[in-house]
Amino acid sequence: MKTYSLFASVCFSISVASYADSLPPLNLDTGRVTVSGLSSGGYMATQFHLAHSEFVSGAGIIAAGPYNCAQGDISTALAQCVNKTSDSLNLTAINEVASEYALQGKIAPLNNLQDDKVWLFHGTLDNRVTAEVSDLLFSQYKGWTQEENIVYVSDMAIDHVFPTLSSGGACDASESPFIGLCNYDAAGEMLNHLLGELTPPDEALEGRVYSINQLHIAGANASTMAEEGYVFVPKACEGDNVCELHVSFHGCNQYADAVDMAYVTQTGINRWADDNQIVVLYPQTKKSLFMPLNPQGCWDWWGYTSDEYATKNGDQIKAVNAMIGALNANTTEANND
Repeated sequence: MKTYSLFASVCFSISVASYADSLPPLNLDTGRVTVSGLSSGGYMATQFHLAHSEFVSGAGIIAAGPYNCAQGDISTALAQCVNKTSDSLNLTAINEVASEYALQGKIAPLNNLQDDKVWLFHGTLDNRVTAEVSDLLFSQYKGWTQEENIVYVSDMAIDHVFPTLSSGGACDASESPFIGLCNYDAAGEMLNHLLGELTPPDEALEGRVYSINQLHIAGANASTMAEEGYVFVPKACEGDNVCELHVSFHGCNQYADAVDMAYVTQTGINRWADDNQIVVLYPQTKKSLFMPLNPQGCWDWWGYTSDEYATKNGDQIKAVNAMIGALNANTTEANND
């Protein structure tokens, strides 16, 4: 069984600002966390999965490429990992780096991934991240995970958006907030694969969204992130009930300062979480027009924070890890300044 070691930096009282009221005490099963993300958030979800597969048991990735595709260089990222690929993209060499990281303890052992669940999606209208790039992620995971545990949806006429049943804009255009009304429940398909057969959601959403102070929780590791992150808590999780934890990473230009609460409230993840005792953490980035340069508020999947960005030593990975620990350690005292 996968176990979770509380990251040392969260072993102190945290200040939790609220989007609704004070964040209630939570009892989370942090032995099998699942993650998801769109675009740069998809890259980040894979990075977090590999860094901490000792407690991350599944990943849902929409429109992203293989782990370490950028190899720490923005030019490489643009040349072979987004809207085009190049002949120099050598998946074998990239995988060898991952193996070396695992030997060095920079990511968890790769054999942890064998029994994990992976759900991948790429729309046929998506030209922002090409099909070839997503295909490489599929190939990469097949080398680490039992193929029967992987679902790859790649035959739907959908653009570079998070597909939903009832929210968002046009499905055939990649426009802000990059959530598409596509008559397709990507959140439900993903979560049911990652967590097993879930209770179908009803029409009433009883849970609430709370904000947390990312900088207070994670300190300098969150310096490239927004002050506020968000947590959706089902009503059934406000107490002693043990609940699952899902972490979902927004894409570029999809952070809260750019699209308000669209990614937090419109993907459909909360609908399923509400009726299945799943707490959802929505960490947030911010844009930067200075060094480290990140004008679109992307997650770091090419190295703008440090050379360790894709490992458990990466600032953003450490920050999200700290948030997970802080949520599970949260008490009444933790809500006090």
